[in-house]
Amino acid sequence: MAVFVLVHGGGHGGWCYKLVAKRLRALGHEVHAPSLSGLADRAHVLSAAIDLDTHIDDVAGLLEFEDLTDAILVGHSYGGMVITGAADRRPERVGHRVYLDAAYPRDGESLHDHAHEQISAAKQGLHEVNGVALVMAPMPGFAAFFGVTDPALGAWTDARLTAQPWKCFEQKIAFRNEAAMRAIPESHLICSSTIPGRDMALLEARSHGRVWDIDTGHDLMLTEPEWVAERLDAIARQS
Repeated sequence: MAVFVLVHGGGHGGWCYKLVAKRLRALGHEVHAPSLSGLADRAHVLSAAIDLDTHIDDVAGLLEFEDLTDAILVGHSYGGMVITGAADRRPERVGHRVYLDAAYPRDGESLHDHAHEQISAAKQGLHEVNGVALVMAPMPGFAAFFGVTDPALGAWTDARLTAQPWKCFEQKIAFRNEAAMRAIPESHLICSSTIPGRDMALLEARSHGRVWDIDTGHDLMLTEPEWVAERLDAIARQS
């Protein structure tokens, strides 16, 4: 079966894939869902040095040290920046890129450039803790911002969100092997509400039509885990 590396978005951690990972493992797939440096269970290593390159190195290093090949990289939201960079660094270890309502960057583009309106809004909450510039400070009810409206699931999510290092959002991605990275097949799972802000023609063309949408909140791996797992399983079987 397939090997999945599930990469979370801003303020989240590997925990957000718990429901999806359980379903994929039940189908026989190998699943890795790391938390990126400075977030969730790795919040203890938070420092002013953490940026987008740090998180790209987190995933590239996992591919290398776990000796993964033909891995299906799945990135949610900001995680789209990370999986694009990791596939660019280690294209020989990646078999597919899946963008889960995720950023889809061009060379030299930051997440702030890519999703300027949303990230500029997040920047309004910029604050400093122990010398680290942070955004998206968690607060009660913050899960609703990510489209998690079920009270129990929202409370579970709120309890796990952590603040996001701002440098990750403002650092521009710099490709090293763009041709090799772009040659890796890609797919897109998108929330219907975010479609108007996307270049759907570009995504359809580059993915050869592998674009699916669902009417749910941005954290679709939490709100619709069965649909996400079924779609990822289908992508794996078609790869």
